[in-house]
Amino acid sequence: MVRDNRGVTLKIHIAEGTAPYEQVRAQISEQARSGALPVGYRLPTVRGLAEQLGLAANTVAKAYRALETDGVIETRGRNGTFVAAAGSAAEREAATAAAAYAERVRRLGLSEAEALAAARDALRAAYAE
Repeated sequence: MVRDNRGVTLKIHIAEGTAPYEQVRAQISEQARSGALPVGYRLPTVRGLAEQLGLAANTVAKAYRALETDGVIETRGRNGTFVAAAGSAAEREAATAAAAYAERVRRLGLSEAEALAAARDALRAAYAE
């Protein structure tokens, strides 16, 4: 377990149009991937982070569930929630999603160029946030 003075620094913009849980998910994910939150860092409890951000506990819980599904964090029962060694888990998840996408577009009859163009457009939209 990593204990230091660093904390989770999140800014939620209600008027922005992006759902608060998605803002929490995206910011924690980015901080974990950049190393601002190191592997093994213990995250605040759902309730604690919700209070800190002025959000409902269910909103933070939804973000934590999505982060766990993405392999960014891991919950260790009563010990808490920690930043996971996400690189390999995230890469495996991406490879699985890419394989499913490739199979689906092939069944739809798209050419490789059409499939790549669709994926590129989706990635541009996702990363433009």
